[in-house]
Amino acid sequence: MPQPSLVTQDLTVRFGGHVAVDRVSCAFTPGELTAIVGPNGAGKTTYFNLISGQIRATSGRVELMGRDITGLSPSARTEAGLGRAFQLTNLFPRLTVLENVRLVIQARERRGFNLWTMAMGHRDLIEEAEAVLDRVRLTALRDQVVSALSHGDQRKLEVAAMIALKPRVFMFDEPTAGMSVEEAPVILDLIAGIKADPQATVLLVEHKMDVIRSLADRIIVLHNGALVADGQPAEVMASAVVQEAYLGKELTDV
Repeated sequence: MPQPSLVTQDLTVRFGGHVAVDRVSCAFTPGELTAIVGPNGAGKTTYFNLISGQIRATSGRVELMGRDITGLSPSARTEAGLGRAFQLTNLFPRLTVLENVRLVIQARERRGFNLWTMAMGHRDLIEEAEAVLDRVRLTALRDQVVSALSHGDQRKLEVAAMIALKPRVFMFDEPTAGMSVEEAPVILDLIAGIKADPQATVLLVEHKMDVIRSLADRIIVLHNGALVADGQPAEVMASAVVQEAYLGKELTDV
């Protein structure tokens, strides 16, 4: 059994008298995609925000690769190897698709943050950016200004930016939300490709049970901020308590 890459220990956050995440302890290992499910208001996105540092925990801890990162800022957690798509990634709307990915790689390599330097010294960065764009099927749009992209293509670019960071943990919060039927499979294929890396740990918040069935190695269920189920997809989906109380009829329809 590989050592966990990400651990939350009694992770808790209170907003006034409301406990949004209630002592959630969970370990996530490389080579595994864990789907995090539950009804609206269960605490799924709040749990993600605690892990990524968007919200400060009231108590408990977060460990990444054995290191306590509970007190780190979101950017420091990213630098430590935590990647989150769609909420932490900031795109530059007036720059091109290629420039956006190049800047992520440039920051990762600590070569400064000059938006305009495109000298031959950055040729290796450009080549790596081009390879990432090819992976997410955005090569044809490499010179397009980001603000002119469709919603789906912007999401693909956000995934590209996260891939370019080379994190150890990938976090996706409803990655296909708002996407067309034609666009969604591209994102799901990208996540499947990331999952295939035995060194990658993937966390996925998702409502669509067909997506979960196709991608998840494991499901954890949150309800009222607490962890109420954790196991293999077939085991969790077969639980009458989970179906009736936490996932609703949608699960029985797939």
